[in-house]
Amino acid sequence: MDRVIEKKTWTKKRVLMIAGIVALVALVFFSWYFTSGKSKLNVNTDRITISEIKKGPFQENIPVNGVVMPVTTIYLDALEGGRVEERYVEDGAMMKKDQPILRLSNTDLELSLINQETSVFNLLTQMQISKNAAQQNTIGKLNQMTDVDNQLKEAERTYKLNKKLYEEKVIGSQEFRQSENNYNYQLQKKMLAQEILKKDSASVKQEAGQAGQTYSRTQNALQVMRKKVGDLIVRAPVDGQLTSLDAEIGQSKNKGERLGQIDVMGGFKVRVNVDEHYSNRIFIGLKGTANLAGKDYKLTIKKIFAQITNGSFQVDMAFDDSIPQGIRRGQTLQIRLALSDEMQALLLPKGGFFQQTGGNWIFKVSEDGKTAYKVDIQLGLQSPDYFQVLQGLQPGDKVVTSSYENYGNMQELVLKKE
Repeated sequence: MDRVIEKKTWTKKRVLMIAGIVALVALVFFSWYFTSGKSKLNVNTDRITISEIKKGPFQENIPVNGVVMPVTTIYLDALEGGRVEERYVEDGAMMKKDQPILRLSNTDLELSLINQETSVFNLLTQMQISKNAAQQNTIGKLNQMTDVDNQLKEAERTYKLNKKLYEEKVIGSQEFRQSENNYNYQLQKKMLAQEILKKDSASVKQEAGQAGQTYSRTQNALQVMRKKVGDLIVRAPVDGQLTSLDAEIGQSKNKGERLGQIDVMGGFKVRVNVDEHYSNRIFIGLKGTANLAGKDYKLTIKKIFAQITNGSFQVDMAFDDSIPQGIRRGQTLQIRLALSDEMQALLLPKGGFFQQTGGNWIFKVSEDGKTAYKVDIQLGLQSPDYFQVLQGLQPGDKVVTSSYENYGNMQELVLKKE
């Protein structure tokens, strides 16, 4: 007799299938659970920098570099071209005004001076000859005037005598008329001689004036030529230190070529390069601070150069009070240039975090110090050491300020010590 075999509900195959389904659902659930929450990263506290937010005095400033320069620099240019024949001093020497520095030679210029002197001497000789001739001519006319005067007097005497005799019927009309005509002739002759003498005097005066002007111009030209030859000896225009002397014996220098410079040692200024980004915030009177040998020195902008070169422009700064001892021309100073007045602010120390966050957020340490989580912040001005915090943090808060380069998109840091 056949026996009915009952079919098993929980077969091995079914159990394995159900177990697989449960495992798959569990895997999906746990995957969703862990990915939907905050991503975390374990961080060793010894490898990060944790800074505290504090309230204190803050001033926006930027670090700039400046070069020490004399307040006044006089450039030495060759007023005349020539060959360097002699150097009287060396680079770096202290000079007195008009002290000779070097001597140039210029044969063409020296020959021109000789020709100019010869022209002046020839002109003087010609002027003396003309003057002597004019004097002789004047003397001749004065002698003629004397003869005319004498003849007039004799004609006047004869006329008056004959007039009296004619009235007394002693002489005839013919003799009287002859003496009268002779008197009138001599009178007109004197008037003509006087006019000639007057014009001669004016002519002599005019010629003398023109000759004097010609001589003066020629003499001035000679003085200019002598000065040009004298300029072949280069002299110090002021008291100071000779720097950058570029002239060697035998070297030819063109007119206008730079030979060197003299620094007036009455004080120093600092020539500073500033990034063009700050051009609209820089003005005369802005303050800065330089630290030398552990001491701070205040400086003030006195001049701004408008030209921008290679992304920066220059300003001149002067020391407000004392000048640092031992400071030298060409020395480089690091200056903190203040862009704002000092004020009270929340201070966030600078760090590598800014490169990844742009100052928009930061990892803030929890009160128990075990974790650090993202918080949004807003930063304002900055100095070389601090950012000004406008929003998101309070005094006493602790934040991670070191680099976030290895944190990726982590939302929370688990702080642990080794």
